[in-house]
Amino acid sequence: MEISASGFLFDMDGTLVDSHAVVEAVWSEFGMRHGLDPAELLAYAHGRQAVDTVAHVLPDLPAERRAELVAALVAEELTRTDGIVEVPGAAALLTALAEAAVPVAIVTSAPRELAVVRLGAAGVPVPAVLVAAEDVSRGKPDPQGYLLAAERLGVPIGQCVVFEDAEAGLAAAVASGGRVVVVGGHSSATTAGLDRLHDYLGPVPGRASAPLTS
Repeated sequence: MEISASGFLFDMDGTLVDSHAVVEAVWSEFGMRHGLDPAELLAYAHGRQAVDTVAHVLPDLPAERRAELVAALVAEELTRTDGIVEVPGAAALLTALAEAAVPVAIVTSAPRELAVVRLGAAGVPVPAVLVAAEDVSRGKPDPQGYLLAAERLGVPIGQCVVFEDAEAGLAAAVASGGRVVVVGGHSSATTAGLDRLHDYLGPVPGRASAPLTS
């Protein structure tokens, strides 16, 4: 696969960082505490901001109580980094892009503090542009985060390639107008016709137009 772009935009969880076990454990425990089916909860939560997930599954709770639950979830996630690793090749890829001065941004549904902790735990460098949950008023599947990242990089979104793994994030990426690459095995109507990578263990690009192969 030849990927030519002026800017590279990456989701974090599942795209650069494999935090699958931690995310599933935290949300499953949350679901059991609140009488929710963990499988249904996780199916909705992947790729979304915690505040949006809690509002969706517990709509009758007062907003103040939902905010307390979200704060507690994030505080718990900050302490649980065991088992968090990079998606193979992610650290080398971001390092090579940085060395080549290629515009790179991460767009995550996680709060900034949690994003930095998880990237650090996985050994993935943090680029200068990191669009986190608190930077947007509408989370994924809304494209606001990707549009903001492209703006901060000074690159038109149509000249960016977006790497995503989860349905909500993929919907956001497609809606943004960037070229979308699916990372991993998620398949849906949204992914039909999109390029796909299993990981980043192919040739590491030294410039924006270098090949990436699965």
